[in-house]
Amino acid sequence: MGRQEERPPLSATQTVLPEKATHQQTRTFNQQLVLRALHDHSPLSRADLARLTGLTRTSVSGLVGSLIDDALIEEIGRGRSSGGKTPILLRVAPDGRHLIGLDLGEEQFSGAVVNLRGDILRSIHLPLEGRNGDAAVDLVLQLVDALRADERSPLLGIGIGAPGVIDTGSGTVRWSVNLDWADLRLGPLVEGHYGVPVVVANDSHAAALAELTFFRRPRPNNLIVIRVGRGIGAGIILNGQLFQGDGHGAGELGHVSLGHGGAPCRCGREGCLETRTSMRALVEAASSTEPTITDEHGMVAAFAGGVAGIRRIVLDAARELGLAIGWLIGVLNVRHVLLVGPVAALGDDWLNEVRRAARSSVLGLLAHDTQIEFGHVHDDVVVLGASALLMEQQLGLGLVR
Repeated sequence: MGRQEERPPLSATQTVLPEKATHQQTRTFNQQLVLRALHDHSPLSRADLARLTGLTRTSVSGLVGSLIDDALIEEIGRGRSSGGKTPILLRVAPDGRHLIGLDLGEEQFSGAVVNLRGDILRSIHLPLEGRNGDAAVDLVLQLVDALRADERSPLLGIGIGAPGVIDTGSGTVRWSVNLDWADLRLGPLVEGHYGVPVVVANDSHAAALAELTFFRRPRPNNLIVIRVGRGIGAGIILNGQLFQGDGHGAGELGHVSLGHGGAPCRCGREGCLETRTSMRALVEAASSTEPTITDEHGMVAAFAGGVAGIRRIVLDAARELGLAIGWLIGVLNVRHVLLVGPVAALGDDWLNEVRRAARSSVLGLLAHDTQIEFGHVHDDVVVLGASALLMEQQLGLGLVR
């Protein structure tokens, strides 16, 4: 464990306690400090925890004891001795709590049971089959019921990633065109049904949280994750926090109009970025050129195989997406931009065209400092992101703060 003491105390990076915090608030805050240290740096000894958190060894000993009793952390053996007794090492107990994460996609609703390490333990997929409104809500409950059927570990709560404009603070879907939901208090509805905490986030925001929590080491303070599938959306992390904007719609990149006509969009307008650069748009354009192409796999295969007309369609779309990314870089000056979703199947030729367009549309200094890469390829990225938000809210784990 030799170099752990060189890290700054974690307390310096945490949210400040209220000036007149109660004893219980202080204890909860300190428990989260301990959990956070173990989540980010385990295995650690009790002495390591005292150095990292700035808490006294007596306080750490008491907190560790209660967290072990609550099955949230566990002892996993002994570390190296630095001259005295060999220290007992600790970590967050991966199965001390389980979470249910949901991804309310356009063609199917997917859900999984997730542990505190981000491992997918069991997953279920239910076809949407055109359901919307109340029928789509019923499908959410069916999915949770199915996931809870064999669950034996204590359930921390339910995290939901959904398309549209989401007020995460109140768990309200303000607008989701595909599901015909408007001002739906989905979080309170599901919470009332199951009696556990529920968080709801935009699916692209959830993808950003998944990248930040489970796949980025070290974690950047600022990050943009753009999810390109049948639609397009961005999750924006600023100063270690998910940025939702004043109206909870930050990152609705797919519904920014490029201003020169184009196909009608599902939002009711024309020329939206989604209608030109999403995987749905690429398949539609490719099938009009090559009638044998009927799905994403066929379009990707034709692009990789060098079919001239398909390559033109795909690379033209890459340039338009790159231009939009350049706008984000120019406005926010975020140095880490990740692209996730089915679009990753288009590979480096597509990515390089996005990079060229983004860098040519923004101040050279900003372009030089910005990395545009594919993110972690994971079908469950929204499920994991919704779970990460729940872990943050209930246990203080995950985000940089």
